[in-house]
Amino acid sequence: MTVAVPLPFEQDIHDLEEQLSRLEATTEASGVTDTIRRMRRELMALKRERYGNLKAWETVLVARHPARPQTADYVEMMLEEFVELHGDRAFGDDRAIRTGFARLDGEKVLLVGHQKGKTLAERQQCYYGCAHPEGYRKAMSKMQLAAKYRLPIVCLIDTPGAFPGIGAEERGQAQLIANSILEMSRLPTPIICVVIGEGGSGGALGIGVGDRIGILQHAYYSVISPEGCAGILWRVATEETKPRAAEALNLTSKDLLRLGVVDHVISEPLGGAHRAPREMANTLKGTLSRHLRELNVLSSDRLLEQRYVKIRAMGLLG
Repeated sequence: MTVAVPLPFEQDIHDLEEQLSRLEATTEASGVTDTIRRMRRELMALKRERYGNLKAWETVLVARHPARPQTADYVEMMLEEFVELHGDRAFGDDRAIRTGFARLDGEKVLLVGHQKGKTLAERQQCYYGCAHPEGYRKAMSKMQLAAKYRLPIVCLIDTPGAFPGIGAEERGQAQLIANSILEMSRLPTPIICVVIGEGGSGGALGIGVGDRIGILQHAYYSVISPEGCAGILWRVATEETKPRAAEALNLTSKDLLRLGVVDHVISEPLGGAHRAPREMANTLKGTLSRHLRELNVLSSDRLLEQRYVKIRAMGLLG
């Protein structure tokens, strides 16, 4: 698969893919030549080496890739009978957070996820995945409904952060996020959270408390964006300071697993989820199904007890 928008560090991969595509197009289907086989092996080796050793800032770029699958894509590829639930019954329907009931391998679940949008119009409607207070209020009301019937909750996190506008602050952005964290910590139903792209600050934490916390291999999860961190530490975000900030933040999946912030890392297809969305969806679906089977057998008391212990131990080493 050729990705239309190559990242700075994968230009040579993109060029080799295009060469291979042109060569394959001029070769009969039954005539795979030695040159094509050699180029395929070379491409696989290059991807494996490059994506197996991504720097922190490169990981951020992959997590933000415009072709990376979003919540709506995973809904289409891995869920059945999805019925979206709208509105917070107070202010409006925030399109940056989607909620709805669905079936995952036959299991009834509530899905809650950030949506950034694909087209310019959709991105503007979704505020590029930056939710307002009404988004978190919507998410929490639907989670409470799911808990009433003890339906498991699946949260897909993909946001640069909560929307920082004046209107959002006037409507209680910080308080809504804090309330969401509190309420999720004590909902008597299984909760699985997965960072599928960006996991930015309180915007991610607002739907990020659960019994299982996962992250895709090339996603990131951080208290602040590298640009924001660079702006605070060096007063300017440049091509030099942003990578330095990303390294200092320990935001990659490897760092987060080592620190105990996440429970598991979900492997991505070679070259990133944006190169094989369907394969990524199948892997994510299998992981979610496995965790649902593990959590559904626990009583509510046991579930809450384990969640409390997990939260208290998060980030502790040794």
